[in-house]
Amino acid sequence: MTADRSLEARGVRLGYGDRVIVDELDLTVPGGRITAIVGANACGKSTLLKSMARLLTPRSGSVLLDGKDIHRLPTKRVARDLGLLPQSPIAPEGITVSDLVSRGRTPHHGPLARWTRADDEAVAQALDATDTAAIADRSVDELSGGQRQRVWIAMALAQQTDVLLLDEPTTFLDVSHQIDVLDLLTDLNRDRGTTIVMVLHDLNLAARYADYLVAMAGGHLYGAGDPGVVLTAETVRAVFGLDSRVIPDPLTGRPLVLPIGRHHVPAELIGRA
Repeated sequence: MTADRSLEARGVRLGYGDRVIVDELDLTVPGGRITAIVGANACGKSTLLKSMARLLTPRSGSVLLDGKDIHRLPTKRVARDLGLLPQSPIAPEGITVSDLVSRGRTPHHGPLARWTRADDEAVAQALDATDTAAIADRSVDELSGGQRQRVWIAMALAQQTDVLLLDEPTTFLDVSHQIDVLDLLTDLNRDRGTTIVMVLHDLNLAARYADYLVAMAGGHLYGAGDPGVVLTAETVRAVFGLDSRVIPDPLTGRPLVLPIGRHHVPAELIGRA
């Protein structure tokens, strides 16, 4: 999504069965930037992302893509504009890495369209970018959790959408590959102008990589804006119920959260922000 595209939620109320998870939430995603959504477990982060990806219809309110209700747009058109990496994707049994990544090209094909050189190039670039080209012929079933996660990201990249939504993209990855993935998403944003919206659990990675930070609590928007403004000790306490100190990251100047627990912390700091 380049800066002239738009994605927003207006007064969305979301839930499953009789349970309301997100209530009357408004959010405008900055076009052409990286947005990270943070919050405690079960606060509605993934539910909000599903509604923005057209997987969950709001009970009230609407999600708008370029000013149009995303749930009323043709499925294929949405798939060409918006890609999603869900939290726990499931691959068909026995499928190879290259075949799974190739499925990212499906939205670009009509009923009679043939596979083209552009499709080959998109898949090859996605495999290279995620360091999965060497395992392209292997079955996804044989891979480690971290390898599978990189393959799913490759499929999302092969889709070449303007908007990319990712639910916990660093899950199952070791520290090195977490940084690789977030660097990759930053490159995608800077080189192609792709809008990135991702749910992250690591507050410090969210603060370092996001241009725009969204903090959720209890199904509501607690705060949204520049990470340096949103991510404070007060926010950490309100959203996570955790005392902390927030200091400037010595490498980036962004907020760095230092949790305060009951152990390994000087007694005079316990309970202080």
